Amino acid sequence: MIKAGLKWMFLIIGTMIGAGYASGRELWEFFGNESGFAIVLFSVLFSICCSVIMRISYSQKTIHYLPVLQLLMGKKLTKLYDYMIILYLFSVTVIMLAGGGATLEVFNLPYWLGIIIISGLLIVLFFWDTKGITSMNSIVVPVLITFLLSILLSFQFKEGFSINLNLNSQGNWPSAFTFTALNILPLVAVLAGIGSEIKSKAEIWIASVGSGLVLGGISFLYNESLLKVAHDIMFYEIPLFAILKQYPYFMVLVMSVLLWVAIYTTAASGLFGLTTRFRRYLSVPLWALAFFLILAMIPLTKIGFSTLIAVLYPLYGVLNLYILASILLYPIAKNYSS
Repeated sequence: MIKAGLKWMFLIIGTMIGAGYASGRELWEFFGNESGFAIVLFSVLFSICCSVIMRISYSQKTIHYLPVLQLLMGKKLTKLYDYMIILYLFSVTVIMLAGGGATLEVFNLPYWLGIIIISGLLIVLFFWDTKGITSMNSIVVPVLITFLLSILLSFQFKEGFSINLNLNSQGNWPSAFTFTALNILPLVAVLAGIGSEIKSKAEIWIASVGSGLVLGGISFLYNESLLKVAHDIMFYEIPLFAILKQYPYFMVLVMSVLLWVAIYTTAASGLFGLTTRFRRYLSVPLWALAFFLILAMIPLTKIGFSTLIAVLYPLYGVLNLYILASILLYPIAKNYSS
C-alpha cells in the first residue's frame, strides 16, 4: 500500500516538475515577493485536486481521461477539454523533444542527435507499458528531487538560511489558483490513465498528500532562494543559473543533466497521456503508439514554438480555472446530489 502510494506520488511529481519548474522560470513567473502563503495554498489545492482526480479514476477504473472529464465537466464541455488536452500534451511534448536536443548541445552533441536520443529513450520506456513510466518515475524523480534540494539547501546554508516570512505582506496569494490551474491538464491526463491500477483509497491519500507536501516544500525553498538573487535573474534565461553563478562549472553541467531529466519526465508524462487516450481506438502496444506520435512530432521540433506558446499558455491558464473550480467543487456537488 505504502509502496504503491509512493509510486503514484512520484508519477505526480514527475508530471509536475518539468523543465520550466526545475529551471525556476515557472516559479519566478508566478510567485516571487509576498508569496509564502500563496505557495502553502498551492500545496493544499494541489493535494485536493490530485485526490479528487484519483478518486474518480479509482471508482471508474479508468484507462484514459475521458470518463473523468465527463464526470467533472459534463458531455458538452468534455469535447472542448478533450481537444485542449490533446493539443496541450502534443505541443508540450514537441517542445520537450526540442529542449532535450538543445540541452545535450552543452556536451557538444549535435541538436538532431540529441532529439534522436531522447526520442529513442522515450519509445524504449513504453515497451513496459504503464509499468515503464511508473518505474521510471520511481527511480528518476527521487534523484531529481535530491539534486534540486541539494543545490537549494547548499545555497541557503551559504546565505545563512535567512528566510523572512512577513504574514502581513502576502498580497500574491491569488497566484496559487493560476499556478495550480496551469498544471491541471497534464495531471488529469496522467492520473486518469492509472485508474484501473489503483488498488485502495489509502494509495490515493499517500500520493495526493505526499506530492502536495513535497512540491510545496521545494517550491517554498526554491522561491526563497530566488528572492536572494532577484537582482540577477533578469540576466539569466534559466533563473537557477543565477543561484549557481558562484559555483564551479561542474555544477552547471550537473544542472544541465538535471534539466534534461526534467525534460525527459515531462515528455514521458505528455506521451503517456496521449497514448492512453488513443489506445481505445487502436489495438496496438503503447510503445508502437509512442513511436508513431514521436514520428509525427520530430519534424515540428524545427519550428519556433514561441508564438504558439505565447498564445496557448494564457488561453490554457484562463480555461483551466474552470476545470480547477470543477475539481475543487466536485466533492461538494457529489455529496449534495446524493
